[in-house]
Amino acid sequence: MSPRIRAIIYTLAALVALAGLTEATYLFVMFLTGDTAVCGGSGGCSEVLTSRYAKIGPVPVSALGALAYFVAFACAAFAVFGHPVARKLFALMVAAMFLATLWFLSVQMFILHEFCRYCLFSAALIFFLAGTVMMVPVSDSIEK
Repeated sequence: MSPRIRAIIYTLAALVALAGLTEATYLFVMFLTGDTAVCGGSGGCSEVLTSRYAKIGPVPVSALGALAYFVAFACAAFAVFGHPVARKLFALMVAAMFLATLWFLSVQMFILHEFCRYCLFSAALIFFLAGTVMMVPVSDSIEK
């Protein structure tokens, strides 16, 4: 794959990660202020965001999501400029995010029986990021 195509793919990934960072930060701020997120008439949103699965210990999942999206954004941004370590870290971060997404989607579907629009949007973003990892395999991303 040409370096130009790789740069375009990682630029798109960085933009998608930035969108995820924005969403996760919004949810984290809502958690900190005690406000409820604007869910657009979706009843399941509040139930999911206030469930016991919305926190890991005292830490809200939205904070961990914001951190993960920030790392993915930074790694994708560095990968645009050809840093092979950033490409590997991006792939690892996206893999972790993908597994977490599968877990949280399973919780929503099988335990809570409710879905959150923000969570589904985040899942779509992470599926896109996983697609970018598959488009540029780590073995292909290391400059020879």
